Amino acid sequence: MIQFEEALEIVLKSSKTLGVEHVLLNDSLNRVLAEDVLTDRDLPPFNRSAMDGYACRRADLKEVLEVIELIPAGQSPTKRVDKHQCSKIMTGAEVPVGADCVIMVEQTEKVAENKIRFTAEDTMNNIAYKAEDVHKGDIALKKGTLIQPQHIAILATVGCSNPLVSKQPTVAILSTGDELVEPELNPGPSQIRNSNAYQLIAQVRNAHCNPLYMGIAPDDPAKTKAMITKALEKADVLLLTGGISMGDFDFIPATLKEVNIEIKFQKMLVRPGSPTIFGIGKNKWIFGLPGNPVSSFVVFEMLTKPLLSLMMGKNTGIMNIKLPIADNYKRKKTDRLNWVPVNINSNGEATMIDYHGSAHIHSLCFADGLMTVPYGTSEINKGELVDVRPL
Repeated sequence: MIQFEEALEIVLKSSKTLGVEHVLLNDSLNRVLAEDVLTDRDLPPFNRSAMDGYACRRADLKEVLEVIELIPAGQSPTKRVDKHQCSKIMTGAEVPVGADCVIMVEQTEKVAENKIRFTAEDTMNNIAYKAEDVHKGDIALKKGTLIQPQHIAILATVGCSNPLVSKQPTVAILSTGDELVEPELNPGPSQIRNSNAYQLIAQVRNAHCNPLYMGIAPDDPAKTKAMITKALEKADVLLLTGGISMGDFDFIPATLKEVNIEIKFQKMLVRPGSPTIFGIGKNKWIFGLPGNPVSSFVVFEMLTKPLLSLMMGKNTGIMNIKLPIADNYKRKKTDRLNWVPVNINSNGEATMIDYHGSAHIHSLCFADGLMTVPYGTSEINKGELVDVRPL
């Protein structure tokens, strides 16, 4: 039985990326950039009006101005703005030579045909200047960026219509145990519906990977071995739930060894999730997760998800926030690292919620995060800072 920090180090050190591929821009959401994306032009590419108005010289703001042309967005100015002149300009249009500010339409009045006057006391320049955002050749987006809608806008702006991204791991999910039936079926005596698999499928999708559900393996070593072998043929990562502890039907560890999986650890000093297996094959990663739903959920978030992030070429995604605890917390056993579901209240405090243990999956529906209770800690006093992993 090893401490969680050692287990996490073993898992992360095993990571490998799976190669790269080009995808269409519209298919790039939640993919990870595999190279820096450079800007192919200055941004903005020219001095651009930030609003509808009149481009003029600041020195002439107190004078009557002659309107010499109309400049729509997408068309270049044809005339220079000189003394006592202005050009009517639309938002996004190129500012003409000679003008150093744009005055708002709302701050002008027409005094004659093609003549206007500025009616305010002063104005901002209202110009987005050439290259004030990015210079041509600069890095617009860095390798390892998880592409979100705002990044897609940048990719489109710089003409990167087929970004190079890391390949996404395919993650097989295989539940074990004769007590399980699929959600659409009515459980028989001593049976339960298979919630873990569908929970994990959703967690894999949230981790921006490809889930592959392999079904329920019965309590039969030969049939389970065949299903594990098939899963390893189809996927990069295999998640098994159940069958990994010390019961008469917990033969998963032995089966994994039969299919040439090297088991790196089988237990962690944590609660929930102590009976967790991690193994490695040839470009294969296997997690044996506990059968209790809170345990499988938590171990995925704390151990599996960081590995998947590294395999896609990004950082681990591990982020804990420091929050004051809203009430005193006590526990009796202190030999393990505990993760406790908490709510974050309107004061930014970690608040305990009703939690009955690793089978109480309903508690997570009300949780904003998981509070870490370190080894050896029996009490945490109200107001003390705790680490919370947001969910």
